[in-house]
Amino acid sequence: MRSKRPRPASPDEVRITREGGTAVIEHADPSVRVVNLTVGTALGKMTDREVLDLFNGLLEAQAAHAAGLDTTLTEIPPGRPQIEYSELCGQWSPRGEVLRCHVEDEDGRPVIQVDDTELDLEAFGRMLMTFSGFGMRIAFVDEDDVNDEPEIVVREPEDREG
Repeated sequence: MRSKRPRPASPDEVRITREGGTAVIEHADPSVRVVNLTVGTALGKMTDREVLDLFNGLLEAQAAHAAGLDTTLTEIPPGRPQIEYSELCGQWSPRGEVLRCHVEDEDGRPVIQVDDTELDLEAFGRMLMTFSGFGMRIAFVDEDDVNDEPEIVVREPEDREG
């Protein structure tokens, strides 16, 4: 199960331990991910309350920063390359945040075609890892409609049996 993003907490909601200059912050709720907060040598002189105040302040600053960000996604225009290969990293990476692709079946193995590039599932997965920690929505459309933004309706699917 995916762990939840940490949130500001009170002293009774967390357990703080120290590993050198790193504060390990564990929420009482096991579904909230553990945080390793690097503080440095000053950590040795800080109380748990001071560590928690620092942590909560960082979370609040991150939330304020995120609230001011432009959430507009970039989609590369049709005909322009959507992905690029990095020799340094040895993998493909998306140029934008929207990816148009086709899914093919080659002898029972999935192949994802982005523009003129065919990626096996492993290469496609490595490319997705460049967005580790993000969410993702996938819309399946007719192969001729990948350049069009589909109308999306939130509802339970119709019964397809019969």
